[in-house]
Amino acid sequence: MEMHPLSSIMQTTMENIKQMVDVNTIVGTPITAPDGTMIVPVSKVSFGFASGGTDFDGKTAPKTNFGGGGGAGVTINPIAFLVVSSEGVRLIPIASSGEPIDKIAALVPELFDKVVSLVHKKDKDKKDKDKKAEKDEKSEKTEDGE
Repeated sequence: MEMHPLSSIMQTTMENIKQMVDVNTIVGTPITAPDGTMIVPVSKVSFGFASGGTDFDGKTAPKTNFGGGGGAGVTINPIAFLVVSSEGVRLIPIASSGEPIDKIAALVPELFDKVVSLVHKKDKDKKDKDKKAEKDEKSEKTEDGE
């Protein structure tokens, strides 16, 4: 079965959108500073797509005539920089947004760092406690003359 012209228009438009919007558009190419700090640009991508067409009824024009079109629009706005350094990971917003979800997203790296440090502290405390218990056990054995 032959593909309808409207399908062809939609397919071409969507292929062009795929070329414009990929993961590298949203999370940019990392830039490494001389001190080893890595900076990754983060963008917000919005796009819209429309397509339409009509077949003529065959009374006023031949049935093989088709009229149609399609289009798309893409907006890319830089919103933040992800900074990875020896001090940790930080998300630095470019402009302050009043959106609650944006504020939550900005706190995620900081929250992640805190959780990681708590886990490491808990592990360290457990190891210290185990070492102390082992040391106490050895000292009890030597006192008992074993």
